[in-house]
Formats: sequence, C-alpha cells, structure tokens
Amino acid sequence: MLVPAKAKPARAKTLSASAAKLRLLKRLRCTMKFEKLARQTGARMIAGVDEVGRGSLFGPVVAAAVILDPDYRIRGLRDSKLLLAERREILAERIREHCVAWAIAAVDAARIDQINIYQASRVAMREAVMCLDPGPDHLLIDALRLDCELPQRAIIHGDALSASIAAASILAKVERDRMVREWDPVFPLYGLASNKGYSTPHHLAALRQHGPSPLHRQSFAPVWNNPVPQEVLAFMLDEKPEELLEEMNEASAQPA
Repeated sequence: MLVPAKAKPARAKTLSASAAKLRLLKRLRCTMKFEKLARQTGARMIAGVDEVGRGSLFGPVVAAAVILDPDYRIRGLRDSKLLLAERREILAERIREHCVAWAIAAVDAARIDQINIYQASRVAMREAVMCLDPGPDHLLIDALRLDCELPQRAIIHGDALSASIAAASILAKVERDRMVREWDPVFPLYGLASNKGYSTPHHLAALRQHGPSPLHRQSFAPVWNNPVPQEVLAFMLDEKPEELLEEMNEASAQPA
C-alpha cells in the first residue's frame, strides 16, 4: 500500500534589506507632528533637511532644506523614494511655490572621496541650511545631526514621518536626478539617465568593461574594485591630485 508523501511546508520568502525597508516606509504616516512639537518649544521657522544620493556610485550628494508654510498644506508629501518621478516633479514645483524658504546644496564626488560620504552628506545639509533666507530657528533632520548651534532633532526615517523633511527629500531628489541626467550624454556607457548612478546590473557591468568616469566615486568599492583604469578628462590634467521608531526618535531629541 502506497502512503502519500507529506507535502513540504512552503518556505517563507525572505525579503532583502532594501525591500523590508521599503515595506516599512510605506506603512509610516507623514504628518506635521514633529513640526507641532517644535512650535510648542517656541520655534517658528522650522526647516526640514534631507539628502539624496548617499548610495550612488556617481556624482554628487545633494541636500535640501525647506521651511514649510504652516498655513498652507501641500497634499501628498512623503519620502521621495515612494513617489513616481512625475509626481515628484509636480510636488517639487508646489513646494518651491508655497514654502517660506528653500535651498539646495551639493558636494561633488571628489570631495566625497576626500572626506567620506557620511561627512559629505552632513556638509551638504549644513550648507543648504545656511543658504535659507529667512533663516531657520529649528531643524528637523533625517537621521543625522549637523555641526551648527541651531536646535535640531534627528528623526529616524524622518523623510517618511515629517512633512518638512519629506519636502526637502523631494527637492533634493528632483535636483540630483536633473544633474545626473545632464551627464548622461557625456558618459553614455553607464546608463545614468535611468539608474541615476546607482548599482544596477547594467551600471556595474559597464564599470567592469570600461572602468569609471572621472565623476565616479573612487572610494566606493564597486568603482575602485574593477580592472579598467579611470578615464581622465583633459581639464582634470590641470587639477591637483512606528513604537520602536518613537523610542529611537525620543532618544535623538536631546538638545544639541
């Protein structure tokens, strides 16, 4: 007599770290909660600050700072990574039109290689803050703290929780995408218009086959760990060589 074999239990699908993070971000609500808390301390000019491009292999890291008008609600603000490009463009225009102040700053690949991407991100964010006019009296920052004397709060996943940080994220993303697209005709081998400098299979294959461009980040392993030397442009020859989140955010709310 044949005994039917037992069916093997279905194996749970393992999510990658990036997919798990994206799922978490989609569940978070982007509100004015942190802005209201800052106003309770007497702050009036509250700037959200964020950067884009930390994980890219090519080009600058770009930061934006935005002071939203508390009397004008811009619907649809959320982490720029969760928005389609067309929607980001529409929201960026509305942010620039209706906010109190906005500013953008960038740190190029050469500087990133000199001081590392973490410090370069902080430099870009601080420069964006310093360019705001009128200036802020309180900062809400996505995960980092800046070297300035302004009261500030670092918020884990801030671009998915704070409307001001989300607005900064959108402006920074739109600007950086524009900058990288302009370099695509100059370096057509890497597919920059589509991948924006990130580690797609096509981009990595192009690096292995052709080597990096002068605007790739030489301190990033996928760039320096390839067999083809870096291309040099002529002008360069003249240059010198949710509850858990609340607990984490509460911990980061200590005064600077």
